Amino acid sequence: MLPKPGGPSLLGVSPMVWLVLGGLLVVWLFLEWEARLEAGGREPLVPPSIFGSRQMTGGLVMFFTEYLVQAGLFFTIPLFLSVALGLSALETGVRILPLSITLLAAAIGIPRLFPDASPRRVVRLGLLAMFAGIVVLLAALDADADARIVTVPLLLAGLGIGALASQLGAVTVSAVPDNTLSPEVGGLQNTATNLGAAVGTALAGSLLIATLTAAFLQGVQENPAIPEQVKSQASIQLASGVPFLSDADLEAALQNAGVSTQVTTTALEVNRDARVAGLRSALAVLALIALVGLFSARRVPSRQPQSSPG
Repeated sequence: MLPKPGGPSLLGVSPMVWLVLGGLLVVWLFLEWEARLEAGGREPLVPPSIFGSRQMTGGLVMFFTEYLVQAGLFFTIPLFLSVALGLSALETGVRILPLSITLLAAAIGIPRLFPDASPRRVVRLGLLAMFAGIVVLLAALDADADARIVTVPLLLAGLGIGALASQLGAVTVSAVPDNTLSPEVGGLQNTATNLGAAVGTALAGSLLIATLTAAFLQGVQENPAIPEQVKSQASIQLASGVPFLSDADLEAALQNAGVSTQVTTTALEVNRDARVAGLRSALAVLALIALVGLFSARRVPSRQPQSSPG
């Protein structure tokens, strides 16, 4: 029989680990086959020699970093607004609107106002803006925070994302001397962005739930107001993961379970603190990734690239 999703598998390792390892093996085999085709004078799907360009790999890494952080923010912030604060879908969208405004302004305005700006400098400033936005949100996030705390962080994050978007396309396209490779470059860009978005969502989600689970169970176990029987049942039933619940959903579930009012109130407080801990852990890792991206930005050229002749 196949193991249950998320449970132990062969040699006690999670099935997800084997899937990741298998995927890496497939990628390696694919690149080896493509290199063999290119060495034999045949036309590969993706010429491996294209990765020999420092500018190309730098642009792809920046695409990956940008969309990883962006997807992580788009996962955590709507959760905070819609679940933790109970906002509707329309209200959540309005609160996220500042990011779209500054993103569009930076993506259009930087090339027009500063056409000769150093791409490396713009990318680094964009990463710093994203980092600053996440740090501001981390500092303001607590159990009593309201929706207003996301406005300034989203403005900063939008500026950073827009700054990167204004430069990276030209960086990767101009990295190849032959315009016939433009379709391959576009495919690699899409791969980097999709992979970054997938990893960002998965990373933020897994860290949030793992930290939320640990903080919630610890809060339940250490709280004397919760009976021992409830503690033991919670440890057994929630060991696989605590869902990101709103106060209303948790209160309704506890009432249906026949839990006393005192225990319900205590559990709601523990859930609020655990939610904040989970959000902070996810945001902290996103801030770290944005900061690490500053080192990868060395591969981005310091001068505006010129288009290759047709």
